[in-house]
Amino acid sequence: MSAEATNPATPGPVAPTASAAATAPAVPRADRRKSRPRIDLRRLGRAALLGPAVRGKLPDAISHVVEAHRAHHPDANLDPLRRAYVLAESSHRGQMRKSGEPYITHPLAVTLILAELGAETTTLTASLLHDTVEDTDVTLDQVREQFGEEVRYLVDGVTKLEKVDYGAAAEPETFRKMLVATGSDVRVMSIKLADRLHNMRTLGVMRPEKQARIARVTRDVLIPLAERLGVQALKTEMEDLVFAILHPEEYERTRELIAENAARPDDPLAEVADEMRGVLREAGIPAEVLIRPRHFVSVHRVARKRGRLRGTDFGRLLVLVNEDADCYGVLGELHTCMTPVVSEFKDFIAVPKFNLYQSLHTAVARPQTRTDSPGGTPIAAQVVEVLIRTHQMHKVAEAGVIALGNPYAPASDAPASDAPADGERVDPTRPGWLSRLLDWQRAAPDPDTFWSTLREDLAQDREITVFRPDGGALGLPEGATCVDAAYAQYGEDAHACIGARVNGRLATLSTVLQDGDTVQLLMGQDPASEPSREWLEHAHTPAARIAIQRWLATHPGGGSDADGMSGTRAEPEAAGRRADPAPSAAASRPAEATPGVEVARASRSRRADVLADRPGAAVRLAGCCTPVPPDEITGFAVRGGVVTVHRVECAAVAHMTGRGRAEIGVRWGDTTECRVTLVAESFGRPHLLADLTEAISSAGVDIVSATVEPPSQQRVRHTYTLQLPDAARLPALMRAMRDVPGVYDVSRAQHQVPGS
Repeated sequence: MSAEATNPATPGPVAPTASAAATAPAVPRADRRKSRPRIDLRRLGRAALLGPAVRGKLPDAISHVVEAHRAHHPDANLDPLRRAYVLAESSHRGQMRKSGEPYITHPLAVTLILAELGAETTTLTASLLHDTVEDTDVTLDQVREQFGEEVRYLVDGVTKLEKVDYGAAAEPETFRKMLVATGSDVRVMSIKLADRLHNMRTLGVMRPEKQARIARVTRDVLIPLAERLGVQALKTEMEDLVFAILHPEEYERTRELIAENAARPDDPLAEVADEMRGVLREAGIPAEVLIRPRHFVSVHRVARKRGRLRGTDFGRLLVLVNEDADCYGVLGELHTCMTPVVSEFKDFIAVPKFNLYQSLHTAVARPQTRTDSPGGTPIAAQVVEVLIRTHQMHKVAEAGVIALGNPYAPASDAPASDAPADGERVDPTRPGWLSRLLDWQRAAPDPDTFWSTLREDLAQDREITVFRPDGGALGLPEGATCVDAAYAQYGEDAHACIGARVNGRLATLSTVLQDGDTVQLLMGQDPASEPSREWLEHAHTPAARIAIQRWLATHPGGGSDADGMSGTRAEPEAAGRRADPAPSAAASRPAEATPGVEVARASRSRRADVLADRPGAAVRLAGCCTPVPPDEITGFAVRGGVVTVHRVECAAVAHMTGRGRAEIGVRWGDTTECRVTLVAESFGRPHLLADLTEAISSAGVDIVSATVEPPSQQRVRHTYTLQLPDAARLPALMRAMRDVPGVYDVSRAQHQVPGS
């Protein structure tokens, strides 16, 4: 049988102490005062055998399920639940769990968990039957005949999940199919998560090594899935149970800390909650202010981060309101009447998390004084974290996809004509991660790639939000780069991405993004653009990695290097179209643009005329700044009586005047033809050199020489020495070069003087 469980009465790894109860996941209902204690599974087991199952009357054994279900769905049709229970109880009759309890107690407990979270009737019906096909003689055809195709689909999906090995040796194709089924209907995984939670609750008499194995699988796969599906109530309890099994000593120390705090005579959180209630009452904002205790793992993390814990570190305050606008009204009142900790503010209402979570997060500082000293000596302020959300947001925050209802059904306010066709799922609120999941599995070149990429994604436990220039938002895992942002926004069209601007500044595609950054992605116009193999080193999201790997798999010889220049040629006709009438044989051959290698071109020797205030002296234009008319120039005498001419802003001028060298007056003559050195900085991409030389040639300018330096972080630096027939063409030439896709700057050469 599939359930790995033991005697519920046997003390498990998490004993139901008062402190543990205080830190248990909150019931996802606005009115917590009406929450019910966990049911006695032994008593429920006896009721399953002895309770009446008269036709038309609900069996006593599912009365708790019905009560929880009616709290969320008052008008629900309970007949499917009654019939499902009768079938499940009769099918499992005689089967016992490893604890000796009747097996029916397991599907009942799983169904109760889902009912408490607000699952709809179809999910609860499938939950009662989720082990019947695997462990009894009931067939899927029988389930379809009695309960319909939808319930059969869910039961079949959960049955397939039972056969999946989630560990390191998991069959990638099997796991891929399982997650595809989850993506098609999130209720399949909802039932599986509740099933695992109940098994974890009742894991006490398993062998320690088997407990540890199950706990590790839960930690590595199912808890991250619960996080991505937004089912925080299940995720937090499973985290505590795993913590108790894998780290018993740390768990026990954390339990003692919680117990000590619960025994304190004063509760600083209660005092701040009372103060907040008064503030909101005076402001006329109807709101509930509740103390939300941290669960064990959360307390442990805070203790590791802050060291010594204060009373306010054991919980947070939760403010529940009716309308979205009231959330911001509460925030304004609290920040006005209390001292806000600005660095702790986050708005997940305007920008929901990837798992649909919405809430305002803030913190307020509470001054603290010593009561045992005269006048009350001030000591360090205590910081109280506050969550602000509506009742509906709270329901989704706790239950995640379980709170979304039936993905087959149209929205309640949708016209009847919008009803889906048979078998078509309508789930506009499905978490973005699930939608992306379906894209990943379709795009992955093979199951192993999908599996390894998914495991990496599940290991990411934090997400950042970055913004597009148009105000849109992208949710990315922490550590994501511009490569990830490109594929998140453009899909496979991101192959043409050549660079990015982050917060208005040019950045390489390998730049790691921070929460709140604004990212503008620069796309090339060349249809032959291709991703670089180096991008894989900078890709952290499945969407990016799978898209790049898929392209590389279909283009074995493709994938430019980091500089993006592989395979780029500068044709002689484009590069030197206006060179000497009789070019050399070497110049007539295509030249490969190799980084770090200068490509020389024949050129005319004429340069702009410069007159110096030293009669008979030879005049030479400095190569460090290549002045052209009408630049302001100055001269210096060098060996051999030659006068070198520099632009006045050249670094060499300051260097030589600083050493006491005398300047020589120089001025431009009548000839306007000149030679200039330009530096073009670009993002690497194929055919860039050819496009640049074509732009230069189209401007009627000859290339004397060109140098492409070795790439640095996907940036390429090109240096061109050019012969201009007229210095007045220089501004237009620089504009033409800047217009080449991938080029982000063109400037006059300014060489640094050694030792300056």
